Amino acid sequence: MYAAPARCPVCSSELEVTRLHCPSCDTTIEGSFIGGPFAHLTAEHLDFIVTFVRCEGKINRMEQELGLSYPTIRNRLHEVIRALGYEPGKDEPLEISAERRNSVLEDLEAGRISPDEAMRILRGEER
Repeated sequence: MYAAPARCPVCSSELEVTRLHCPSCDTTIEGSFIGGPFAHLTAEHLDFIVTFVRCEGKINRMEQELGLSYPTIRNRLHEVIRALGYEPGKDEPLEISAERRNSVLEDLEAGRISPDEAMRILRGEER
């Protein structure tokens, strides 16, 4: 089976699902159907989401699995977020609390996290 195309091959307009078929009982239903929030994502976006979920949203695990750098993974995540119609970082707080900052600095000093990890957290890129 193939994934349904999201764009018209002639004019590139968004395609609409109008027919569903059950191969088991040969029932066909016609109408206008919503494909859901992931229906218009590319295969690459869907693969990224599957990997993201499998890695429990941990970008450092994705770095290892995909062999890509943190900024590349972050950029791909932003592409998926935009493809879903959202703006990355819009709902993120601009600053971390003083308590969190002190905790990160303590973890850094104790060697529990790397300087790169500390910078990511302090920039609000990782929680």
